Amino acid sequence: MLRTGIKGWVLAAGFALTALTGAGSAGAQTPAPAATSPATAATAAPSGLRPADSNQGQAGGTVQKADAAPQSPALAMDGAPAFNATTSAPGVGQPLDGVIHIQPQVTKNGLRAHWFHDRILFPLITIISLLVLVLLVVVMVKFRASANPVPSRTSHNTFIEVVWTLVPVLILVAIAVPSIGLLQAQFKPAPAGAVTLKAIGNQWFWSYQYPDHGGIEITANMLKEGNQVAPGERARTDADGPRLLAADNRVVLPVGVPIRLITTANDVIHSWAVPAFWIKLDAIPGRLNETSFTIDKPGLYFGQCSELCGARHAFMPIAVEAVTPAQFAAWVRAKGGSMPAPGKASDAVIPQPGADNSAAAADEAAVANAITGPTENGTDTPTTSPQGATGNPGGVGEAGR
Repeated sequence: MLRTGIKGWVLAAGFALTALTGAGSAGAQTPAPAATSPATAATAAPSGLRPADSNQGQAGGTVQKADAAPQSPALAMDGAPAFNATTSAPGVGQPLDGVIHIQPQVTKNGLRAHWFHDRILFPLITIISLLVLVLLVVVMVKFRASANPVPSRTSHNTFIEVVWTLVPVLILVAIAVPSIGLLQAQFKPAPAGAVTLKAIGNQWFWSYQYPDHGGIEITANMLKEGNQVAPGERARTDADGPRLLAADNRVVLPVGVPIRLITTANDVIHSWAVPAFWIKLDAIPGRLNETSFTIDKPGLYFGQCSELCGARHAFMPIAVEAVTPAQFAAWVRAKGGSMPAPGKASDAVIPQPGADNSAAAADEAAVANAITGPTENGTDTPTTSPQGATGNPGGVGEAGR
């Protein structure tokens, strides 16, 4: 019995060794693929393309289709480069976990404000806080009840009163001088040749217009997470940007060219804010706010609405791609727009929402004219009221108001 078992094990080992040897020999003896003829090479699918489908070319040849899925709309902004949020400069243009300092600035005003914060405001705040802490400790120790059973009756000290009056004044002057200069620089009118960007706040998304470039318009909505999207809807990826900051369409602006930012809103007050630009400008219904800035470095920069505007206030991200002027011009042409003459001042009419010459008012007038014909303005004579001025009901047209 033992001899039979050993014999069986030896036979099994021999069969296994034979199988392994045969497989190795077969692999070594596999003939090399035949050389591809020029005709075959011409029709072979290139790398990265899947085999031909039913699409037929005009000459009867097949049209190859890319195997990879199409790029995200947020990363392929027509003529603009495909900025990837994971490969952009780390820590620039977006928040980082555990970092509480101001984001690196990419505008001259931002660099100036950053210096002002680090070199003037923070040291002053630190010194004042330490001084107040020392004074509190001195008062608690030196002037406590047990150390002074008989309290002092001193009521005035001229020197101390002069000091605590002059020192705060000097501190305010030291803060005011650079503050006023920075404020003036932030709201300096944009020069001729600036790129005008109109940002319009809506509940709850941003829409943008380029009035100097053929009236290009884009709408930017927040990209949802994978567990929040409906079937067929694209979810956010790390390449799009951080959670709550990635947008399905990005604003494209040129580097080194002054930007004229105009903000307004269609419903409630919003605020267009990008920390890396040192920009926070309120968007108010019926009003146009304006500022200017120049981006110094290409890259991808994120921001969000910074004014409480309703239930979905936290879901209004801003994504900006800063590109070279040549890439910006290519993007404008890809969007169907046109580049203005170099150095030409902006002559685009930018009406306030609700104004007589705004786009919404023009559309409403066109619809009304199509239904009832043009409306002719008439004048009514205000009725005379016997009531006194305290009633002040006002007549037709409310004359005098």
